[in-house]
Amino acid sequence: MSGWDVAVVGAGIVGAACASECARVGLSVIVLDRGPIGGGTTAAAMGHIVVMDDSEAQFALTSYSRRLWRELGPKLPAEVQYDSCGTLWVAADEEEMAEARRKDEFCRTRGIRAEILDEAGLREAEPNLRAGLRGGLFVPDDGVLYPPSAAQFLLGLATANRAEIRTGVEVRALDPEGGVVLGDGTRIRAGLTVNAAGCWSPDLTAGLPVKKRKGHLVVTHRYPGYVRRQIVELGYLKSAHSVSSDSVAFNVQPRPNGQILIGSSRQYGAEHADLDFEILRRMLARAADYLPDLDRLTALRAWTGFRPSTPDKLPYIGPCPGNSKIWLATGHEGLGITTSLATGKLLADMILNRPAEIPAGPYSPARALPGGNTHD
Repeated sequence: MSGWDVAVVGAGIVGAACASECARVGLSVIVLDRGPIGGGTTAAAMGHIVVMDDSEAQFALTSYSRRLWRELGPKLPAEVQYDSCGTLWVAADEEEMAEARRKDEFCRTRGIRAEILDEAGLREAEPNLRAGLRGGLFVPDDGVLYPPSAAQFLLGLATANRAEIRTGVEVRALDPEGGVVLGDGTRIRAGLTVNAAGCWSPDLTAGLPVKKRKGHLVVTHRYPGYVRRQIVELGYLKSAHSVSSDSVAFNVQPRPNGQILIGSSRQYGAEHADLDFEILRRMLARAADYLPDLDRLTALRAWTGFRPSTPDKLPYIGPCPGNSKIWLATGHEGLGITTSLATGKLLADMILNRPAEIPAGPYSPARALPGGNTHD
């Protein structure tokens, strides 16, 4: 065909969700990626579907998207491994217990189910946690899934609506007149182009303040029932707020096959994907502080990935100021899996100029690119 309504650069889960929704509403879509589907940040992600409340805008996007995932859940194939197991936020001391109560109040006043657990309730919910923890907050409607298969599924929906997927192609530049320029000089025309390239989005949109944030994960052999829910220390929130220093936090996830996924770490300024064994040691020691017999489990594999972070911890969704032909869907940091579906919905709503479920203003690229600044 001579041109497309929408060209999406990036076949990770955010790009896949954008392509799926745009194709669903009748737009012609082409998706381009230099790697395989879901092969970058998505492949390295933990897969937590979680409501977060660092800000009202973050809550709006995560809660909207979690609802979309729950609605989609019955249609997801087995390989996506969607499990509505809930999130257990663990409080180690009274300060963190106060945070659990604050989160509980925040959730309940906004219609999100949550339950405060005392020390006994925590031990009953997760017997392998160490004794002496103060309590926690259980959010039952959160979930987990396997991100690469979820991206594959969403792009399958897109192709069912006649979208075209091209992998193994390098996008050299975004055409300010619409479309892209490939590495071999070929031009693909489109009415508008969506930069959903995650950590690599600044390579295509100059001046975009998206930075790589490195993380480590470990997966174990199968230990069914060892943990039953996604478990996160409330101290994780302090770690996640750090924007400059390396940090680790306790975060474990049960896989449907009985494996345990162990995280998490955050590093700025680490450009290489090699394992950092000191960070890995700290991360596992932190996990063992909460799960004392963790060292009896056998690890299968450890790996790293990069999250696309922004200064205000909110993604960029919408048209670039000064050029309505170039749009952004990037900067989701560790919430790209959760917020992918809502990002796709918001993007399609704005393209079609129709009312959106939540206000799009907080995610506008104008807050990062007031003058509009993209590569030719």
